[in-house]
Amino acid sequence: MSARTTAPFRADHVGSLLRPPALKQARTAHAEGRLPDDALRAAEDDAIREAVALQESVGLQAATDGELRRSSWHMDFLYQLDGVSSSKDSSVEVAFRNASGDLTFAAMSLVIDQRIGLSTTIFGDAFSMLASTVTTAVPKLTIPSPSMLHYRLGGAPVHEGSPYSDPDDFWNDLAAAYRDEVSRLYAAGVRYLQLDDTSLAYLNDPAQRESMAARGEDADHMHQRYVDTINEVLRDRPSDLRVTTHMCRGNYRSSWAAEGGYDHVAEAVFGGLQVDGFFCEYDDARSGDFSPLRFLPRGDQQVVLGLVTTKTGELEDPDTLKRRIEEATKYVPLEQLCLSPQCGFSSTVEGNDLTPEQQRAKLDLVVSVARDVWG
Repeated sequence: MSARTTAPFRADHVGSLLRPPALKQARTAHAEGRLPDDALRAAEDDAIREAVALQESVGLQAATDGELRRSSWHMDFLYQLDGVSSSKDSSVEVAFRNASGDLTFAAMSLVIDQRIGLSTTIFGDAFSMLASTVTTAVPKLTIPSPSMLHYRLGGAPVHEGSPYSDPDDFWNDLAAAYRDEVSRLYAAGVRYLQLDDTSLAYLNDPAQRESMAARGEDADHMHQRYVDTINEVLRDRPSDLRVTTHMCRGNYRSSWAAEGGYDHVAEAVFGGLQVDGFFCEYDDARSGDFSPLRFLPRGDQQVVLGLVTTKTGELEDPDTLKRRIEEATKYVPLEQLCLSPQCGFSSTVEGNDLTPEQQRAKLDLVVSVARDVWG
């Protein structure tokens, strides 16, 4: 079986990479007013060049900027939408957990203070720099799915003081803004775009659905609204724009926020979401089994199996990974499967609990196993 020439690739990765210590120091100095904007930008550029060189040197066919300019994989984007701002007067306590116990942090609340729109191309300049840096790899841009704005609101979009009196207006404006963004990114040269969407994975967890229902939403069917909105965003996209989505259950300092297989959303997502590939977290038992993948139609849509964890530095056994890929072929043909780490290595600036050397070893492993399996 030959390697794929279009995204997603047999060996791929989600997007974020560990922030180098020098970049963390530069960001701290900038926040304290000791480093000017242009110097921070130069430090980011240097780190991104190194990140691209890493990805190309291990043999990946796609390269991201490691999300090294961001503090958070999604909030840096969402705050740039017209009508979206942060509330300095209120915060949301976000609960994560890991093998050692519980972990919480306070995140600023999102506020919709006017109708949603798009004035500038978000991450357009960041992509241009990435595109000018790659030499062999396809430049890949990652942005949060439109679902994430709704999920992070912490309440229904229609409430006292909201600019929306009808929820359909909210969804229509959100889809229109994202459709404009996708069009602008395509004009800027983006041909591989990823919509990161933890919400579609979170909704498989009964506790997450209970939390959404408590805020007045139809939690049992919200995933269908998310799918419909994404499909509306991608309606009439150019045929050479490859779009994937990534679904995981949270990734903050080697911790997670939700558990459960993809069963609740599987038919609507795998059977109805019009993307070219699904990056699916499958690194341990809390992600469930491969049976929900049976809803994927036969064709060119790919499932990128996230079998290599980014939450620890321990390296997986190659033969175990190959056996798991073979297990997945009970539900999806081998030609519709790819391999990747389960999530990014640093979804927030803090990063996960592993070293740069372990990060490289994980990427090396993905590439070598993919070559053994698919050629």
